[in-house]
Amino acid sequence: MEQEVAISMIYPIVKTIVHKGLEVEAFFDYAGFDSGLLQDPEARISGRELERLTIAAAAYTGDECFGLHQGQLMDIADMGILGYVMMHSQQVKDALAAYRRYNVILVNGFNLEWAEHGEAVRIRLYASNSAIRLSRHCIEDMAASLYRLMGKLSNRRIALHEVQFMHEAPAAIEPYRAAFGVTPRFGCGDNVLVLGKEVLEYPILYADPKLLVLFEQLADETKERLIHGNALSDQVFQWMMRCMPASFPTLQETAVNFNMSTRTLQSKLSEEQTSYNDLSARVRKELAVSYLGRNAHSVSEIAYLLHFSEPSAFQNAFKKWTGLTPGQYRSREIELKGS
Repeated sequence: MEQEVAISMIYPIVKTIVHKGLEVEAFFDYAGFDSGLLQDPEARISGRELERLTIAAAAYTGDECFGLHQGQLMDIADMGILGYVMMHSQQVKDALAAYRRYNVILVNGFNLEWAEHGEAVRIRLYASNSAIRLSRHCIEDMAASLYRLMGKLSNRRIALHEVQFMHEAPAAIEPYRAAFGVTPRFGCGDNVLVLGKEVLEYPILYADPKLLVLFEQLADETKERLIHGNALSDQVFQWMMRCMPASFPTLQETAVNFNMSTRTLQSKLSEEQTSYNDLSARVRKELAVSYLGRNAHSVSEIAYLLHFSEPSAFQNAFKKWTGLTPGQYRSREIELKGS
């Protein structure tokens, strides 16, 4: 199976280019990438295309350590639903387990595993298909971002005992010492982060059990859609996402779009253990979480974008989904990003 990645994995590249003060559209022209793909939040591209864009970004910026620097800029929001499951896990080990369980949502070819050795824990980063040879930039991004996220989630400075990379040493070593606090070993048999096993027990600073249930449900649903991508419910969900925010399709409009009666549509969705109302709620939940995390719209504007009759209806629905009002949820997001 060819490796695929979520289109959202382009955004860390974009953020790194912006951080360097360069023009994003100019980069897309340079790399020959159709930026229109970014308009579809459900789109996926091949792993080879992501590798190509990352290597092109390194050349465009003249940054020999582009992947490393990209990883150092990674935030929870960049990882979408997976990031939010990690954020509300109880301990670092639970966040790592979530990363391993749901990483297919972002990338279906890369993952991690860990094992304790005495007082240390060894986290190995690997390609799930042994035929895939990960580029230096990709592995360094993965290692730097994982290290950053563990520290950010636990709000602690984590001391690495050792870092190992399979690729050969680059000309400049200082950026690696600055990123990891130690000088990596290159040309090793695996890509590994070694740290004290007590880190696994560090509590996650902003963990909320109620929100964890919500985000795990969304992650499970997303993972299931990827595994069974031809299901009618998946097609309906993606079509509804594409309709938003311009319109919120009714049951009848949805049935017409799929060339069937409302009765047939409801029956087929029921066979897949879902319904039009369930899919409508999922679309609104995912978009609500996304809008509130960006802080670009007021709660009233988000209610309008999600086609609720009035802001109070949106607030009641969101509190039913999460146990928090939209304002409370946004305050938690701001607090986390400021930590």
